[in-house]
Amino acid sequence: MKIAIPTSGKDLSAPFEQRFGRAPQFIIYDTDTKEFKVINNEQNLTAMQGAGVQTAQNIAKEGVEAVLTANCGPKAFQVLSKTGIKVYTVNVNTVQEAIDKFLQNQVSLLDNANVEGHW
Repeated sequence: MKIAIPTSGKDLSAPFEQRFGRAPQFIIYDTDTKEFKVINNEQNLTAMQGAGVQTAQNIAKEGVEAVLTANCGPKAFQVLSKTGIKVYTVNVNTVQEAIDKFLQNQVSLLDNANVEGHW
């Protein structure tokens, strides 16, 4: 399974970013192979609007089945849900901690956005 984790770094020890749509990068981690890659999200850092939607669309193109995030707004959540991507909340410091919590089923599945838009 491929999961996406927002970060400002380029490896598994990198900081976990609290915001979804305006995270500088995402680590796409494959739970089966334990391999990962980094995708850039800089184009959405300063977007006036639509950062969450654009980010969600980019994540969907990666074949991701789950997103681990602290916060997800309503428009991003809607795009992710429509593409079949599950959104889980987790409160951690690093990407590796987020992965570990996911693998240990210590994350919460969202059934709706947990912050308002433009957070």
